[in-house]
Amino acid sequence: MTNHWIDIRNSDVIMAIGGNNAENHPISMKWVTEARKNGAKYIVVDPRFTRSAAVADLYGPIRSGSDIAFFGGLYKYIFDNKLYHEAYVKNYTTASWLVNPDYDFEDGLFSGYDEASRKYSKDTWQYQTDGETPWDTEGAFAWVNAPGTPAFTTPVAKTPMKDMTLSDPNCVFQLMMKHYERYTPEVASAVSGMPLERMLEIWDLFASTGQPGKAGTILYAMGMTQHTYGSQNVRAMAVTQLLLGNMGMPGGGVNALRGESNVQGSTDMAMLFHIIPAYMATPNATVHENLRGYLEKETPSGGYWTNKPKFFISLLKEMYGDYATEANDYAYAMMPKLNGKNHSHIAMFEAMNEGVIKGLFLWGQNPAVGGPNCSMERKAMEQLDWMVSVDLWETETAAFWKAPTIDPATVNTEIFMLPAACHYEKQGSVANSGRWIQWRWKAVDPPGEAKDDAEICTEITLALKALYEAEGGAVPEAITKLTWDYVDENDHVDISKIARAVNGYTVADGKLLSNFTKLAADGSTACGNWIYSGYWNNEDSMEAVDQPTGARDDTDPTRKGLEGGMGSYLGWSFAWPVNRRIIYNRASCDLDGKPWNPDKPLFEWTGTEWLSNDVPDFGNKAADGTETKPPNATAFIMLPEGEARLYAQGMADGPFPEHYEPFESPTDNALSSQQNDPAVVIWESASLGTKENWPIVMTTYRLTEHWQTGQMTRNLPWLVEIMPKMFVELSIELADDKGIVSGDNVIIENNRGAIKAYAMVTNRFKPFQINGETVHQIGTPWHWGYTGSCSIGGIANDLTPNVGDANTMIPEYKAFLVDIRKEEV
Repeated sequence: MTNHWIDIRNSDVIMAIGGNNAENHPISMKWVTEARKNGAKYIVVDPRFTRSAAVADLYGPIRSGSDIAFFGGLYKYIFDNKLYHEAYVKNYTTASWLVNPDYDFEDGLFSGYDEASRKYSKDTWQYQTDGETPWDTEGAFAWVNAPGTPAFTTPVAKTPMKDMTLSDPNCVFQLMMKHYERYTPEVASAVSGMPLERMLEIWDLFASTGQPGKAGTILYAMGMTQHTYGSQNVRAMAVTQLLLGNMGMPGGGVNALRGESNVQGSTDMAMLFHIIPAYMATPNATVHENLRGYLEKETPSGGYWTNKPKFFISLLKEMYGDYATEANDYAYAMMPKLNGKNHSHIAMFEAMNEGVIKGLFLWGQNPAVGGPNCSMERKAMEQLDWMVSVDLWETETAAFWKAPTIDPATVNTEIFMLPAACHYEKQGSVANSGRWIQWRWKAVDPPGEAKDDAEICTEITLALKALYEAEGGAVPEAITKLTWDYVDENDHVDISKIARAVNGYTVADGKLLSNFTKLAADGSTACGNWIYSGYWNNEDSMEAVDQPTGARDDTDPTRKGLEGGMGSYLGWSFAWPVNRRIIYNRASCDLDGKPWNPDKPLFEWTGTEWLSNDVPDFGNKAADGTETKPPNATAFIMLPEGEARLYAQGMADGPFPEHYEPFESPTDNALSSQQNDPAVVIWESASLGTKENWPIVMTTYRLTEHWQTGQMTRNLPWLVEIMPKMFVELSIELADDKGIVSGDNVIIENNRGAIKAYAMVTNRFKPFQINGETVHQIGTPWHWGYTGSCSIGGIANDLTPNVGDANTMIPEYKAFLVDIRKEEV
């Protein structure tokens, strides 16, 4: 979230899209309700008439996979009616920046596309500058002194060319208007299936928040991200908010509704292959030969990320302690690195299927149910020599050899099961959707031999260190020199020591750092995650209750003379970074420091000082501690441009969001002859289903009563009694066509498999009119599998394709093709 849960109440218009917040994020509805009491309107855009839609002021049905057509049409509507926030767009976005005159877009392809590699050369996407070379937001950092010294600098900056009138045909604003000329209301309606009048009504309502003093927020979940263009879907929402001036505003922002209580924390701590803690790139052996190479490539020429050497070297110092010195590049060579290959989820199982990966460690993961095309993933597991499952019960993955399609006699995989503690049986920090890092204390001890994850990880690590000390191995120092002093006198994990390491400290005396502004690039500081620095900084106590993360002050007082009641609650827990509740918050004021909405001010410049209701996301103080006067318009300090990107050169599949059909679609692309995202990642094992054989769109979703792959809920009798069976929702019209009635057992199938489900015939799905043809859509939950003490059922993800987003490789769970029939008795 750019904002946070409570801030929803400050919105004038709330749009929930690609999520069902009333059922799956129920606490959000408290704040939606608060906003509506104050006159706010609530919009829901979803293929299904959900419980969220049932209480919405406006509901717009939309075919899964057509979101960019919806947003592209919204852009055109905003442009045509001049509903954008002009001052905000001019001063806080890259609308005025001039792009290379050779940039082009034609029939679904941006300039620079290479069909053989399915990749773009981005040379023509660059900005114009006053020099001979183009503006480059990456790799412009220069290392001018010996490694380890704080004397880093940047080359003479190239000045980007701008047109503040926004009239130059090569400026981003004009290029964007030209790009979305094709997205007429009629086209957007025909592609998405949303009735034209309802679409215009929704566009008009949400675009009204572009008026200065108004704010609109967008709430989204996996219905927006789990597509072959999921990253561009997120970009589309961000661009909407920038055009309307809603980013950095109280009641604004783009707000992801996280589906797990700590999924935000898991990404912060880098549980993904392409990042290390705090969203720095994982070193790649084919690109980053040494520490200098990494920093020169990854540190930009402008913005707050110019401090990356401080963050990265401090991380190395925490990882390798005294062994990390200037002389050995702070042990950079010991750090695990990518090898130039794709190591995403789908790629991992492809490698497993080919016999490349021989062992698999699973920590609370159940890909036999949760992965795409998971019958293929279960088959891939047969190639493993060993598997370790750290979980509460025997999951489908731990018992993959029991799957109906597998012969156990042919499986030679050795499986180890380590009983884990549930979340109530361990303590530690949990980062919620709004980036609030809250400490959760242990309620009860885990049963039997179950242990919490940190204890299991510590036991394994200490055993590995001892083994490598005794026997050596390939680069043993990578393990033997690894810092692992997060234990008590009995070698049991001490969670407070982990928290201390994450926060950061000075190496010489071990004193905790107040926040990340104290980090250095000379090896004098250590920090496990720079964005968390400040969450555990009380030197006088090692008890969580005395740390910012454990703070529980539930007052929302007036600060520095500004009216309170903004919902910031700065004394409750700690929000990264530096306890900031709304990021990009300089954009909540105009250039002169006057809040766009004086009734809901985050900041205000009085002429002598900044009054604030949040931690400023801008340089409000000079080096001597005096208040900086406006205009200090660097509202987006993390970006080299200092301004928000309406045009994103870093995307793999184009600088503007462009509509493409899902990998499997019931219709042809009406906006170009390029049917699918041209940069989408397609593996050889992915099999394309066609509309001739599989004419029905299917999507997956979650329920209030069950959790993820069901292992924590299908073993609980009370929850199973409430929601006992795997089911499928289908429209009355489709049911009549197929001869199905509610309660029938039906078979849902495609070219990847077939599953059984209980039929729920409902008005919650209605047929779509797509490009002049009737298209049906059905939906199922994905919580069921073949193990569990109380309920088993068909696995929805046996039917999903193993294709990935062009930028993140996230699988396309939300739009694929199937057919449905009544089970023959």
